[in-house]
Amino acid sequence: MAAVGKPFGAMSAVEIHAGLAAKDFSAAELTDSVLDRIRRRDEKVHAFLEVTVDAAKAQAAHIDAAIASGAFAQMGPLAGVPVAYKDNMNMTGTHTTCSSNMLQNYVSPYTCTPVQRTLDAGMIPLGKLNMDEFAFGSSTETSAFGPTCNPWGLTHVPGGSSGGSAAAVAAGLVPLSLGSDTGGSIRQPASFCGVVGVKPTYGVVSRYGIVAFGSSLDQVGPFARTVEDAAQLLNAISGHDPLDCTSQPVGVDFAANLAEGVRGMRIGIVPAFMEAKGLTPEVKAKVQEAADKLQAQGAEIVEVQLPNAQAAMSAYYVLGPCEAFSNLARFDSVRYGYCDPGHADLGSQYEASRSKGFGDEARRRIMLGSYLLSAGVYDKYYYPAQQIRTLITKDYSDAFQKVDCILAPVAPRTAFEFGEVTDPTEMYLSDMFTISINIAGNGGMSMPVGLGADTGLPVGVQLISAAFRDQDMLRVAAALEREYGPACVAPDFASEGGDAE
Repeated sequence: MAAVGKPFGAMSAVEIHAGLAAKDFSAAELTDSVLDRIRRRDEKVHAFLEVTVDAAKAQAAHIDAAIASGAFAQMGPLAGVPVAYKDNMNMTGTHTTCSSNMLQNYVSPYTCTPVQRTLDAGMIPLGKLNMDEFAFGSSTETSAFGPTCNPWGLTHVPGGSSGGSAAAVAAGLVPLSLGSDTGGSIRQPASFCGVVGVKPTYGVVSRYGIVAFGSSLDQVGPFARTVEDAAQLLNAISGHDPLDCTSQPVGVDFAANLAEGVRGMRIGIVPAFMEAKGLTPEVKAKVQEAADKLQAQGAEIVEVQLPNAQAAMSAYYVLGPCEAFSNLARFDSVRYGYCDPGHADLGSQYEASRSKGFGDEARRRIMLGSYLLSAGVYDKYYYPAQQIRTLITKDYSDAFQKVDCILAPVAPRTAFEFGEVTDPTEMYLSDMFTISINIAGNGGMSMPVGLGADTGLPVGVQLISAAFRDQDMLRVAAALEREYGPACVAPDFASEGGDAE
């Protein structure tokens, strides 16, 4: 049991760091307890693909030595806090599988920049988390190693593709995790699992060492149960990286303005989103409720138009598969990945290895990308998709001349049951409200606002910021958190479940 009788699984990152600083418990005690909780509880959730016991204990010993020497106070606000990573993030000596048979036995020879920055911040690495194969999916059902379950209802999906990252935080297995978002893959699972999930502006976080899906769309971001925890983790991983030419110097403390409130802010509502076909009444009601609460705190609610956002889905499913086709070409059974044995020529080896190594959804997107980039098709689809991208980006730029932040749904519904959505097009519609933000490159996040009236499952609202104004959406999220309270561990996982006495 942690300090003041609160289980480690229910503690925020800020509380854990404070407890270590006060010597209420040691990093070794914390780590042993968290590892034991994962061992006991993750059998039901299947969030972890690999638990890095040795690395976690080594970092804990380093933290305890810093506490003993008095150096801990200079280590920063996340020192000693456990964290886990989506399994498309390279970390030296761990398997980086992207939840695919293609990379089942691949061991990382280096560490990606976001992971390295958490280690440099003194965080305790717990392991790698399940995901949709190569981040292709919205439910974590495409993982070659089995799906992750939603801690709020084990027969329901956790969302995707960062389902393991969201579920691990919702189940209290880890206070913080990292995921990646190409079209909604942080925000949608955060909404389904009732946690905070942040997709920063493109360029805020380095992509170096992340296995790429869509290089112009991917962005790494945090999952947490409080806005402050998410902001602190974003502080730790953000900033320019010479190894990623798209990363930018940030120079912002994302936690600095969380207490300022929203009085005087202008919050945008997009009528077309609120009237979209497929948006369920319980989700719409929660978005409207959040708007009312912000207005009551002194914000002005303003309608804004995004006239080209309706074309975002079409543009995304041209741009995304084209970039995926290019990025996955490296997995050819010779340099990387599964190699099917017994072939006399290279062509048949390629065909068999890629057919067996990739799952159905990965093959679907590779084939679509190959078609879209072929002669005679490229000009018909790829160029218009890029033109639409420019128009969507301008729509958001125009909107943010009028408002400080936009409030919208994250997903059209709450978490669905396993096997309920089998049509690929219907699955793609899970990201109907999130994709345009990746196309434009703006910041977006999911903030939990309670449970749906009809399903009793978590609902998140989406907050969208102007490019490189991510602190604005975090400020609004903090205001909502004061109304709704911080996210809690899912009820079935709220007991100790292996936390040390």
